[in-house]
Amino acid sequence: MEETHGYNLTLCLLKLSDEDFMEFKDSLRKVLGFKPKPIPRTKIATASRRGLAMLLNKHYPGQVWDIVLSLSQRAKWKKLFDRAERLKRDERRPYKETMEIIFKYIWDFENYIHVPSHEYNIITEMQHRTLKDIFDLQLESVTAVILGNKGEGKTTFLRKAMLDWAAGDLWQNRFHYVFFFSLMSLNNITELSLAQLILSKLSESSETLEDIVSDPRRILFILEGFDYLKFDLGLQTNLCNDWRKKAPTQIVLSSLLQKVMLQESSLLLELGNLSVPKIYPLLQKPREITIGGYTEASVKYYCCSFMHSFKKGSEIFNYLQAIQLLLTLCKNPYKRWMVCRTLKCQFKRGEKLNIAFKPDSVLYTSFMVSSFRAKYAGYPSRQNRNKLMTLCTLAVEGMWKSVFVFKYEDLLRNGISESEQILWMKMYFLNTRGDCFVFYHPALQLYFAALFYFLRQDKDKHHPIIGSLPQLLREIYAHGQNQWLLTGKFVFGIATEKIAAILEPHFGFIPCEKMRQEIFKCFRSLSQGECGEKLISPQSLFDSLVENQEEQFITQVMDMFEEMTVDISSADVLSVATTCLLKSQSLKKLHLHIQQRVFSEIYNPEDGDLEVFKHEKKCSYLTNFGCGLLFHTLLQLPHLKSLNLYGTNLSNDVVENMCCVLKSPSCRVEELLLGKCDISSEACGVIATSLTKCKVKHLSLVENPLKNKGVMLVCEILKHPSCVLETLMLSYCCFTFIACGHLYEALLHNKYLSLLDLSSNFLEDTGVNILCEALKDPRCNLRELWLSGCYLTSDCCKAISAVLSCNQNLKTLKLGSNNIQDTGIKQLCEALRNPGCKLQCLGLDMCEFTTDSCADLALALTTCKTLTVLSLDWMTLGHNGLELLCEALNHRACNLKVLGLDKSAFCEESQILLQDVEKKNNLIILHYPWIKEENKKRGVRLVWNSKN
Repeated sequence: MEETHGYNLTLCLLKLSDEDFMEFKDSLRKVLGFKPKPIPRTKIATASRRGLAMLLNKHYPGQVWDIVLSLSQRAKWKKLFDRAERLKRDERRPYKETMEIIFKYIWDFENYIHVPSHEYNIITEMQHRTLKDIFDLQLESVTAVILGNKGEGKTTFLRKAMLDWAAGDLWQNRFHYVFFFSLMSLNNITELSLAQLILSKLSESSETLEDIVSDPRRILFILEGFDYLKFDLGLQTNLCNDWRKKAPTQIVLSSLLQKVMLQESSLLLELGNLSVPKIYPLLQKPREITIGGYTEASVKYYCCSFMHSFKKGSEIFNYLQAIQLLLTLCKNPYKRWMVCRTLKCQFKRGEKLNIAFKPDSVLYTSFMVSSFRAKYAGYPSRQNRNKLMTLCTLAVEGMWKSVFVFKYEDLLRNGISESEQILWMKMYFLNTRGDCFVFYHPALQLYFAALFYFLRQDKDKHHPIIGSLPQLLREIYAHGQNQWLLTGKFVFGIATEKIAAILEPHFGFIPCEKMRQEIFKCFRSLSQGECGEKLISPQSLFDSLVENQEEQFITQVMDMFEEMTVDISSADVLSVATTCLLKSQSLKKLHLHIQQRVFSEIYNPEDGDLEVFKHEKKCSYLTNFGCGLLFHTLLQLPHLKSLNLYGTNLSNDVVENMCCVLKSPSCRVEELLLGKCDISSEACGVIATSLTKCKVKHLSLVENPLKNKGVMLVCEILKHPSCVLETLMLSYCCFTFIACGHLYEALLHNKYLSLLDLSSNFLEDTGVNILCEALKDPRCNLRELWLSGCYLTSDCCKAISAVLSCNQNLKTLKLGSNNIQDTGIKQLCEALRNPGCKLQCLGLDMCEFTTDSCADLALALTTCKTLTVLSLDWMTLGHNGLELLCEALNHRACNLKVLGLDKSAFCEESQILLQDVEKKNNLIILHYPWIKEENKKRGVRLVWNSKN
């Protein structure tokens, strides 16, 4: 946890040179030798600046500034004396004034903005105005979130808000206290109270805690770093309303977010792409502010400000402007800072401006090498490698431990001396935060963590906390460790000859080929599901592959996968996914879901920022999707046999373009799953027409408003001799018994159709009676008919029974969720006992019959030789009736293998009876016996980020 206590003294000592600091410690040992219980001399001699501040505060609370002032009156340390006097006064000031000192220092020295405060307010004028308006004068509890991509300045915006409040320029009539917490510092704290958190920000003479919380309406908590917090805050139980009480860290934070603790206080939260889906649902009516990229004029102003020279700044800006991609990149504040820092180093060396910047791995490497050369140019590569390795080890150790804020001891343990700490800070690799260290940006830590795997050597000592590269890759891509995804992307990016060429002159051999083989081995294992591990998010893999940019490498990885499930949430995501999918030569099954908002022509505020919406409308992939270019490429992948677009809205034009490609001789797709695609009757006709000229054998149109007209058009094509369709799924398609006449004709004329799913349509007894006439005809080859939820009664069971008695082809009949009742069951069981019945699978789940039907069912089970699967799921049967069924199941003439039944719904006595039957007869009794099979054939994807 970051504390204000001791922070000012550390800042003071950091101003001393190494030589002056050693002399200061010598003088301090002499002065403290006369104090009771002096600090041991060896501790003072080995202490860092930060460590010395902590020692003094621990041993001499309340006396520290007097001790420092007594030493710093020497002329040599005049500046230290002046600063100590000023900071001594600061610690006696009210909280608000103290925060102004601290955040002014942070703004001036710890940010990478390099823009004066007033100019920054102009650049972020719209967001700043929104920030004022959200927290208006009404003393109501408000939750606001700052959204934006990584590196776009969300934390900087919040730091500036904190500074403006402390300086009296923001929320003056609204909040008396604003507390800024960086959640990264809490990862190693398992238990705390909100009171402790607040106290960590108060100096000794600040206001009392009771005074502060006496009016929660006047308190604002600013929280940043959710993307790097290791705790799961999605807790709904055991929340705590006592701000004084110690509790697990996740309980305290979750209670604060969900307004259980200090309900009347307000929240201002920074949420990145990783934390939005986890944290946003917990919040009560959150207001949004989106931080976007800077304008070109702002970038030019930044360059001049950064270089402290209009001439040099303009030269840099002109260089950026000449490369449009680089200029666009520089609208991201952190990347712009890295670019300018790298170019500034080139200026100092008198080199021509030239920076490699695409992809991110190249930019980070260019920045790192340029900064490193500024201090260690001319040193042997082995020595450079060893030095950098200490920083990489700190980074990767922190990543594996979910630590992003480091203590002085952490640096020492990893071989980083105090002099090296200062050098790393001068290179802008490390920064201070309170009494701790952080990497200059969390993304930079993840870069160094990735670089660790390329710099380490076999002879290096094994670190017990740091996992191997295969372990890292599996955590990211198989177990969903999204916090490390950027590290994974950097691993892919660094494993290229391009980056090796940048690194090797300064750090020696980089084993790119070895690392690529490690990556291949890992993803080959994931593609085959070894050890129960599978690729959990193809999009994460796609992002990483694009970071590599080597076409052969991308193709080799993609060729390992024969099936993929991809969820498209934006035009950019679609672009990346398409780039990778087109490299695949082995893909056989593709489940592709494109969210509606991606190609919506109407802006919906719930879908995010208006500017992002406008950007995506300009994206070429919108045009490509609409004119069919996306289908033209994907559907002609050489081995693609199955395409699932469940949940993707398809306009009539898009359907027409897709069907044009389906008819192409080079398209090999045999399974087309278009469930819940908002396909109209007209579009259905287009799809139907294509069936005579394509290879599609399995078609799912479930959950589309086809109505009678659409089904009629499909039936016309089914009668065509060139239609080779074998499976047709039409559940939830909004048609009635009127369509059954057309289905009747289709069933008599089609030679190939073997499965017809008509579930959850308003067929009624009238419609099923018509279908039964077709089923009794010898020309009908149908093997499976699904009629669940079709509003049937026992009145149609006579016709169905007649079919079962004479049809030799029909093997599966699903009648679940219909009002069959005991009368209907009796008729069906009579048909099952007929020697001519060849039925193998019968669904009677939720058919409204009673225990009285158990005797008929038991007799059918011992008589029907072919019946192997029977579903009675969701039925409440009495124990006596269950005994009759079990007796039949134990009979040697019963051939049943699977019984659909929810055992947990029965009494203990009945459960024991069912378990005995299972064991004795090798019978499988399970709830939802065919839900997986049904969803698979219909193409229903319940969870789009499910494993592939």
